[in-house]
Amino acid sequence: MFVGINPHPGSYRRGIPFSNNKMFWYLLNRSGIIDEDIEVLRNDKSLGQLYKDRFLKVYNLNFTNIITRPSRDVSQLKRGEENSGRKRILRLISMNKPGVVCFIGRITYSRFTGNNNFEFGWQKDIHNSKVYVMHFPIRGKAQVRIRELHEINKVITHD
Repeated sequence: MFVGINPHPGSYRRGIPFSNNKMFWYLLNRSGIIDEDIEVLRNDKSLGQLYKDRFLKVYNLNFTNIITRPSRDVSQLKRGEENSGRKRILRLISMNKPGVVCFIGRITYSRFTGNNNFEFGWQKDIHNSKVYVMHFPIRGKAQVRIRELHEINKVITHD
């Protein structure tokens, strides 16, 4: 299960997480978590089909956000907006029992836990699901994110 802070307006309109900037999809592909032709990922229509028809059913993966309201950036989010999302995500983890819950970015995990004192990487389990905090996929070196996703994939493929 991948957890983001909230959707970008473009991704929200399309109904496809991270479709406003498709870098995260490319990183998932390059890390081996998904195996798709790059052209499928580049095209909104085929990416939408992948997300709708294959992401959960074939890859056993899912995306969710702590805050469902779209915004251009996190500075537009209000304190406390994460409270209902935190409870919803805890219920999802408890019900679905994912092998790994990956929080996408430092802000996401911080808003989920209410704690800023942690490092990227593996965290304390939640309901027997392993927890990982990865760097946000848009900025910075792709190789760092690919290495993080490889770490996650090792656990996913061994569960």
